[in-house]
Amino acid sequence: MSAFDSVRRHGRPLATALLASSLLLGGLLATPAAAAGTTAVRVNQVGYLPDGPKRATVVTSSTQALTWQLRNASGTVVASGSTVPRGADAPSGQSVQLADFSSYQATGTGYVLSVDGRDSDPFDIRANLYDGLRSDAMAFFYHQRSGISIDASLAGSAYARPAGHLGVSPNKGDTSVPCQSGVCDYTQDVRGGWYDAGDQGKYVVNGGISTWLVVNSFERAKRAGTDAALGDSTLRVPERGNGVPDVLDEARWELEFLMRMQVPAGKPYAGMAFHKIHDAAWTAIPTRPDQDAQPRELHRPSTAATLNLAATAAQCARVFRPYESAFADRCLAAARRAWTAAQANPAMYAPDSDGTGGGAYGDSQVTDEFYWAAAELYATTGESTYRDAVTSSSWHTSAGAFTPYGFGWADTAALGRLTLATVPNGLPASDLARIRSSVVSAADSHLSTMAGQGYAVPVPKDGYFWGSNSEAADNAVVMAVAGELTGDARYRTAVLESMDYLLGRNAIGQSYVTGYGERSSHNQHHRFWAHQLDASLPNPPAGSLAGGPNSALQDPVAQEKLAGCAPAACYIDDIGSYSTNEVAINWNAPLAWLAAYAADRPAGDGGGPQPTASCVVTYKVDNAWSDGFTATVTVKNTGTSAVDGWRLAWSYPGGQRVTSAWNATVTQSGADVVARNVDWNRAIAPGATASFGVQGSLSGSNPSPTGFALNGGACD
Repeated sequence: MSAFDSVRRHGRPLATALLASSLLLGGLLATPAAAAGTTAVRVNQVGYLPDGPKRATVVTSSTQALTWQLRNASGTVVASGSTVPRGADAPSGQSVQLADFSSYQATGTGYVLSVDGRDSDPFDIRANLYDGLRSDAMAFFYHQRSGISIDASLAGSAYARPAGHLGVSPNKGDTSVPCQSGVCDYTQDVRGGWYDAGDQGKYVVNGGISTWLVVNSFERAKRAGTDAALGDSTLRVPERGNGVPDVLDEARWELEFLMRMQVPAGKPYAGMAFHKIHDAAWTAIPTRPDQDAQPRELHRPSTAATLNLAATAAQCARVFRPYESAFADRCLAAARRAWTAAQANPAMYAPDSDGTGGGAYGDSQVTDEFYWAAAELYATTGESTYRDAVTSSSWHTSAGAFTPYGFGWADTAALGRLTLATVPNGLPASDLARIRSSVVSAADSHLSTMAGQGYAVPVPKDGYFWGSNSEAADNAVVMAVAGELTGDARYRTAVLESMDYLLGRNAIGQSYVTGYGERSSHNQHHRFWAHQLDASLPNPPAGSLAGGPNSALQDPVAQEKLAGCAPAACYIDDIGSYSTNEVAINWNAPLAWLAAYAADRPAGDGGGPQPTASCVVTYKVDNAWSDGFTATVTVKNTGTSAVDGWRLAWSYPGGQRVTSAWNATVTQSGADVVARNVDWNRAIAPGATASFGVQGSLSGSNPSPTGFALNGGACD
């Protein structure tokens, strides 16, 4: 949740009038929300899995079925059929039809779906479609790290920066942070962790749900037997090669911070967790973390923060045990202390009024956090004390643990249910069956919501509030777990269609994930990914999820530019629109979870995880002139396994823009460039190379990029 948002996670949006005008094929919403050049044929702009659903939504006023054709990169028609008229779609305010080409399962790049003479954006069909996003969505957290320098070899030269908030001038913290007046009379070392969103605050309650999702993504993959894809040396983190799965290394960075937020022994409220730490006043935009000169402050402990610590530390103790037993012991000790402290102080609420310099994250209902923490402690220890806390909670049988509006930082009972449904425990069989049934029932409700909409979004028509994209992603997580529990393929289909929504099949034809799709968000609200305000700063890195449509229009840019928008179209890719276009750790966490899930594929289908670090890239400028250049890029597979399908990413440090390419499909968002194989060079045998060329424009110098990543892993 954005630091600017002072309402609870499930606050209802303001009423917004729907569009009443008839929409012509190829026409756009009669609001300023539609992206420039948007086509009426809305697809997942990245692509589709060969064995997954392949559906598109067509904006049209026609009431008759239309003919669709699927063409490959050569322009050959490979499949055809008729659309299904659906008529008015309330959330988007559009009249739509559906095209379903799921029966086509061949692979390739550059497909285009044509409906009644109108073309979609090009897209791929391939088994490794989500491998890059699995890596990039998780890399978001490394980019957001506080208290460590960000390495160009891991993040790309455009994103390298000195460590922020380590007490090095001009920083005032976070190694010795005082409390707000009247809260405490000592200082605390609270370095590390992840910056929360577009601001540079760090919040325990938002860090809690984000950490839980990151760790849970690994726990789920381990149950599925696909955890190798998140294992050691698979992600771009400095800890790679230490024998610990990289996704857990990333989670540990935040877990260490969360434990540093615990009130020390011998102090008032020992064992409780401080609610948050951030600047005394709102940090100016743009400001890089190491350049922030404001004093930092600890805010009063809260019961909600303390229970977030108890829950995530208990989960840590369970999942880290096979890899780092000493750290697991530390986590469990911190979880027990936090639980005891929360029981002794069950009503210390963070006030909604504490919103100067950072989000308030107020929450005066913490029975759900008690349930979640008890569930994690019980699943980890099996102890009767925690079992009794689970079974005596009203949330254990409440129908409200899952809602149409998803779970979130202020509504965490669903997390406890998901853990109890999937982690072996000693609950009676009847109790376990009821818990699992509640997950499946919630997933069925989301399926029903999707079936009633033209864009198949797991969001009710009145659910487009602040962070609606995370609502869609969180609900997709529930559907994925239901699929795991039942083996019913309908749920995986729905999860993949939820990804379609995030990646371009939506009311405005916009991919909300930076670097993925023909028109992807790249001006998200952020303090130092602020290229729109300062050309020397980068856009957000690939894999960053925008908050999404918010019909309440809670910022000046949205109020000026989006008046009259239909709920699902209330979005603008502008750095000033913090209520529709901010990034946040609790939004990227479910995206990373889903990307890892979508990337799962059984061994033998070209699919185990591809080697991600065994590569060398050569970038050679062949010719340059005053305002342009050509270059050859060669990637060598130095590993022992063949690479079947590749995605090479880099950033241009001098503002260069790719204007054309050959022997690869190349896209660019801001400074970030992604090159994908064409059909004939998709396989790179061990020791072999693949080369392609680019032509670009420039203004000024032409420095060569230095950091390359193949299928998500850094190359030499």
